[in-house]
Amino acid sequence: MSLVDATGLLGGNSDDFRDPAESPQGAPTKTTPLSDEERAANEQLVAEWNDKLEGASAEEIMDWVAEHVPGKIAVTMSMQDTVLAELAEGRLADDRAELVFLDTGYHFAETLETRDKVQQRYNLPLENITPVLSREEQDKTYGPRLYARDNTACCRMRKVEPLARMLNPFNAWITGVRRAGNAVPANTPVLDVDRTGRLKINPIVAWSDEDVEAYIADHDLIINPLTKQGYPSIGCETCTLPVAEGQDPRSGRWAGSNKTECGLHT
Repeated sequence: MSLVDATGLLGGNSDDFRDPAESPQGAPTKTTPLSDEERAANEQLVAEWNDKLEGASAEEIMDWVAEHVPGKIAVTMSMQDTVLAELAEGRLADDRAELVFLDTGYHFAETLETRDKVQQRYNLPLENITPVLSREEQDKTYGPRLYARDNTACCRMRKVEPLARMLNPFNAWITGVRRAGNAVPANTPVLDVDRTGRLKINPIVAWSDEDVEAYIADHDLIINPLTKQGYPSIGCETCTLPVAEGQDPRSGRWAGSNKTECGLHT
């Protein structure tokens, strides 16, 4: 018997709940595209600079961002580590750049504690982005434990759509994606233009796991303590399990399903 069929275990008949393919009402689900002129300007930056920045250090890339990228810049934070906050601090002006954290409502307590420490350590403003529905409201609307029955829908409502709304005021966003591992393609560039015309900047895309560990140690960074307890890749508490040594670091994410990516970078 599947979780979808086990309506008795989930607290009611599935007919009582909204179809999870339908997003919550009351907020946009997409990012408003930039104007043609803004998109063209970002595409010109990619065409002119992507190859030049391929061999640059993360610090050099962030210095380039401060000098060449106009408008507001979002620095996305998973709170697994604080590398991006450290790279942005002192390089990006706090009236243009914001640290952004997606608070899904399902995070580990350790992840939220890491967020709070980031807010205390860094001067850049930190924006805490939340879904339209609380956990309780989502259970009432879509049925309990949606993450177990339809993890793609749960990620869409609690990660993808909140990020889409958050990006509206920004011209560019900085991510911590890396080619190491299997979360993004091996040819992921330093600079890209997303489907809305915004500049997507990946300053540590070429870093190995060893590079990350060395940077954390050299700068005495805040880390999520779970990374030392068998969680090399940390998502929501409901969908993340510890990983045995030698296993794929992301194998603990959405454990028991074939899902490997939440949709933020697709």
